[in-house]
Amino acid sequence: MNVQHLKLFVRVAALHNISQAGSELGLSAAVASAQLNKLEQSLGVRLLHRSTRRVALTDEGKAFLPHAEDVLASVEAAQEVIGGAGSEPAGTLRIAASASFGRMHLIPALAAFNLRYPKINVDLRLSDTIVDLIEGGFDMAIRIAALPDSTLVARKLATDKRILFASPDYLARHGTPQSLEQLKEHNCITLAGLDLWAFDSSEGIKTVKVQGSLRIDNGEAVRDACVAGMGLAISSTWCAYHHVLRGELIPILTAFPLQERTAIWSVRPNARMMPHRVRVFIDFLEERFGSPPYWDLAQ
Repeated sequence: MNVQHLKLFVRVAALHNISQAGSELGLSAAVASAQLNKLEQSLGVRLLHRSTRRVALTDEGKAFLPHAEDVLASVEAAQEVIGGAGSEPAGTLRIAASASFGRMHLIPALAAFNLRYPKINVDLRLSDTIVDLIEGGFDMAIRIAALPDSTLVARKLATDKRILFASPDYLARHGTPQSLEQLKEHNCITLAGLDLWAFDSSEGIKTVKVQGSLRIDNGEAVRDACVAGMGLAISSTWCAYHHVLRGELIPILTAFPLQERTAIWSVRPNARMMPHRVRVFIDFLEERFGSPPYWDLAQ
């Protein structure tokens, strides 16, 4: 059974498009179709329903897909072993990550990672849209979320601590709130209309409905508006710590920490064999971010 044919079949199963899958592997649509025909002939079953607009798996194709993925994972693992126990990890690492975190923390990390592992090429997609790892052909993603149960394999890399901030200029003009109730008297910058802020207190969780003149759909822009003195705002410490160190933002109401529901995770599609390049990158990020991470303001 031809490994190239299996690779093509797995990508077609994800993309539902023979031309696109073939293009990813450097094949014309005609050659890709011919290779799929050869795979079906070797197995003696039809794996795909083909139409002019879309390709779908047959029942036999659905049953065969996980076995094909296992074979490819085993082949990749074997290739790494053949390279020698002490060989350098190599290949292309495809990563998806949020735009803000990617610019601020992954790009500097990748510069150091490249020096340590020069044979690994990185294909990085930065987007605030959550992408389908399997359909996109990604090895892994960095996600900042309250991770729901899923088929993804996750590893926590760092905490995502959020703090309420204000600029010195804003506080000089409007005063510093001393209680949660006083937040209602202040202009609060909200992220995408999230105007219910939840805090931990000695009496349990307290929720405050805030109001303000500015609503933004981007976390970095919320932080920048806060730096500009436009109001109070919530920001993750990984996003705001440079501004705190420069004195441009001041944490407020620190006696009432915000509820923390999120963390920074590495996620990958499944629990099958993990390529060496993925393993060393996840280990590298965990080492680089540390516990607590370098952006933790409590240090």
